[in-house]
Amino acid sequence: MTTSIAPSAPHRGRWWENATPSGSREWVPSPAGPTDEPGTPPPLHGSGRLRQTLRFAHDQGSLLFEAAREHGDIFGVTTLLEKRPLAITAHPDHVKSLFTAGPALAPSTAGQSMLRPIVGDSVLTVTGEPHRRKRKLLMPPFHGKAIARYREQIREATDREIASWRPGSRIRLADAAQKVTLDVIMSGVFGIDYRSGEAEQLLRTRLRQLLGLSVSPLARVSEVLSMRKTEPFGLQKWGLAHLDRAVMAVIAERRAAHVPGERHDILSLLLDARDDEGEALSDGELRNELLTLVLAGHETTANSIGWAFERLVRNPGPYGRLREAARGEDAENYVEATIHESMRVRPVIPILGRRVKADWRFGDTVVPANTRVLVGVLSLHHRDDVYADPFTFDPERFIGVKPGSSTWIPFGGGDRRCLGATLAMEEMRILTAEIARRTDLKAVSQAAERPVHRNVTMIPGRGGTVEITSVRP
Repeated sequence: MTTSIAPSAPHRGRWWENATPSGSREWVPSPAGPTDEPGTPPPLHGSGRLRQTLRFAHDQGSLLFEAAREHGDIFGVTTLLEKRPLAITAHPDHVKSLFTAGPALAPSTAGQSMLRPIVGDSVLTVTGEPHRRKRKLLMPPFHGKAIARYREQIREATDREIASWRPGSRIRLADAAQKVTLDVIMSGVFGIDYRSGEAEQLLRTRLRQLLGLSVSPLARVSEVLSMRKTEPFGLQKWGLAHLDRAVMAVIAERRAAHVPGERHDILSLLLDARDDEGEALSDGELRNELLTLVLAGHETTANSIGWAFERLVRNPGPYGRLREAARGEDAENYVEATIHESMRVRPVIPILGRRVKADWRFGDTVVPANTRVLVGVLSLHHRDDVYADPFTFDPERFIGVKPGSSTWIPFGGGDRRCLGATLAMEEMRILTAEIARRTDLKAVSQAAERPVHRNVTMIPGRGGTVEITSVRP
């Protein structure tokens, strides 16, 4: 059976603005998975390939909610991305069928994402056995003892950042958090810190410049024109050329001085790695993996912090409870719940993709093999048969409740779950708790920040801008 997502009336125009609670519905299961039975295709939403493609690049959220209200859990959209319609779903049963199918039946479509021209063939963009090998190689630095080593770096970087804040000033919290997460990921990936030498500092500068360029109108045009391309285009190509020179300089410097087994950062680990034929990774292969980890490993976390406080300063009840918890004895539970709730209402990755290799049932509909299927993370997170009053920001819903693997998916799922999810959560715990413990912030405007799409991410339009009213030691 197909049901519909039913946000309250004020969300029909601007889904991100505050609105009255929308209530909740009874849960209705929806069968999903490979099938030999015939079925009708999903209903098509909208018209015009170019128009729908531009909507995807500019305002995915409005498209997702609008189509879900009209068609329910599954619908199709024709774009310039594919000859046949894309299928888009937001039902947990459908999501589970895709995440548990494995790469043979439902491989990721990340290789066709707008990041492919930037990072090339890397752990983010390859599929199947190459992805499994790369993931296995890169997993150790993001778990266990490695996270314990990063924890002190996160605290030190957070302390340095908050110490620079002054009452009465305004800051973009996404940018402030980015300084912390960039310090941590640069240390973990390249083994360099904020006191490093000239080559490393140039790399940090070039990364910030590229991220700054990526929100310009020209950059968004380049992203659309780069769809389905494997090489960068236009402004993107120009920015990457500058960044690549800085990356390659660091790789060359480290390769010349490398002693196997001496260091534990990811660059050193990759310099020691060998492929199935016993060959070392080339500079180009190193560049692709390192750039993937740096870009994916700090920007998304920083924008999650920006979104968290964008929501908190506009919701005095939860913000007050967070500060009380962070300054008391039992901070852990409420901080964790706040992170889960902010990533629910404002997931930085609003859409995920798979390509089904068999005919696939989604409720009452069937899509043919080789269809690109998108999961609407944003609309899934706002289902009122999963989350009561889903447009209400309420961390209490996660107190003592573990998020579901097919209903809370800001890190993706299945074999493509974010490699750095454990590190990202640790960064967000420390940053959220310390900001709440040591500062008082207020919104500069009661109007919610509009989501802006950058590459595959959804970021706060004003970077989570707040005014600092007090800072404590």
